Amino acid sequence: MSLKIIRALKITGLVIALLAAIILAATFTLDTEFSVERSVVIDQPKEVVFDYIRYLENQNSYSVWVARDPGIRLEYRGTDGTVGAVSAWNGSEESGSGEQEITGIAEGERVDFELRFFEPFESTSYAYKSTESVSENQTLVTWGMYGSFPRPMNLMLLFFDLEEAIGDDYETGLENLKQILENQ
Repeated sequence: MSLKIIRALKITGLVIALLAAIILAATFTLDTEFSVERSVVIDQPKEVVFDYIRYLENQNSYSVWVARDPGIRLEYRGTDGTVGAVSAWNGSEESGSGEQEITGIAEGERVDFELRFFEPFESTSYAYKSTESVSENQTLVTWGMYGSFPRPMNLMLLFFDLEEAIGDDYETGLENLKQILENQ
């Protein structure tokens, strides 16, 4: 091998090592935590709204994810609307596969979920839906999600705006929920 080729390989190796070091350093400057939250006021009493959002199966009528993937397969385990109930999905490449489990219920106030994603990549996040009376016949519904990305997966946050992507989906879902509950 000629000296020029060896030198070019060394320089290429150094450049690759330098880029890897910069990327690794970037993972320590970026946040690993994320949270997204959206709200809407629904013209229904809090009890009516809470009794609807506590059920995993009802989510299919207002969630944008099920609507985007008509071939999605859904499975339910446990008693819907209670702690331990699970909704599992297996869909297209965009939907992936995973499940959500009701992990806590503050009756009339809040439902907490653990979201376990299996494909296109494995991760666990947490979500919640809460209700708050605005007036006797108006309810503020908040849908939120939070979690973390371990390093170096947190680099994904540079290229994918979770706040916007999930936030937009939550806004649409909440508007769908509003339409359903106000037109029943």
